[in-house]
Amino acid sequence: MNLKTKITEIHYNKNAKGVLFAVLKFCSLFYGVGSSLKNLLYDKKILFPKKVEAFVISIGNVTTGGVGKTPVVAEFAKYLMEQGNKVAIVSRGYGGKLSNKKVNVISDGGKIYYEAYLAGDEPYWLSVNTNAIVITTKDRFSGAKYAIENYNANYIILDDGFQHRKLHRDLDIVLVDSEKGFGNGNLLPAGPLREGQEAFGRIDRLIVVSKNVEHSRAEKMAKIMSKRNSVPSVVCYSEPECVYNVKNGEYLQKGAEITALCAIGQPEQFFKFLKDYTITNQITFDDHHQYSLEDVVNIAGSIVVTEKDAVKLQKFGLDNVYALKLKTSIDVGEVLNGKKI
Repeated sequence: MNLKTKITEIHYNKNAKGVLFAVLKFCSLFYGVGSSLKNLLYDKKILFPKKVEAFVISIGNVTTGGVGKTPVVAEFAKYLMEQGNKVAIVSRGYGGKLSNKKVNVISDGGKIYYEAYLAGDEPYWLSVNTNAIVITTKDRFSGAKYAIENYNANYIILDDGFQHRKLHRDLDIVLVDSEKGFGNGNLLPAGPLREGQEAFGRIDRLIVVSKNVEHSRAEKMAKIMSKRNSVPSVVCYSEPECVYNVKNGEYLQKGAEITALCAIGQPEQFFKFLKDYTITNQITFDDHHQYSLEDVVNIAGSIVVTEKDAVKLQKFGLDNVYALKLKTSIDVGEVLNGKKI
């Protein structure tokens, strides 16, 4: 077990202890001071976020990755475009090879300009699965401004933008994993929390992502958190829809023997979603792993990956790679209730 895997286990163990946890807990003190100070400067209006001439929606987390944010971003983009809006998604482009010190147009809403390994798996997936403009850059203000000036975007969606306070947003939406919740409740690096309790005062809408085919846990969590934090909360339902061949689109028959492979933040749920298949081998890589042919070429039989992984594996042209397609159901109109569309 590598160090990163060990730390992830600690993040979601409420009874974590030992020397490593003690060291991480000590480091969390410094992280917490830095995070709280930044938020205080913005909250007290010592620092001011920059505004753009568009309606800005941030969709993010208070924990580290693996919540299921990317499909939710896609649902919001599609909904807004159906209302006749011009939508741009601005992402940091984490994991991509392009320099995020400049503005990169991954897609103009029609043409996709970069492959997944350059764009990053999530921006590329969003480009394939929506007709939104997709931009990657570290400077979200510049990215948003570019989309407005060059593509007349009137809605900007910040992908993973909750902690990026340099850009003013009109709506802050935060996602929570129904199964993992807030982990052990500690700040990074001892726990998965990116911010402390002060973060909840900035949340306008909370979405509980149901990571189970049985949704009562998520629905109960949404009700409790809505009451506790006085924040409107809804459930996003995420369920397995099918497993299809990446090359030819054919469905994989249920019960088939498979190797389940992924490079995502929380792989356990991916494996659970494959309960209708016989998993003979499980392989995990670090989140946003850049695949080489050697990673998969010697695996016999059917390989099933997430759609996020599939966009990076397609280039190898293998016949035995399949992707798990998830059906994401969320009432976007309910989330946006009271906001001008």
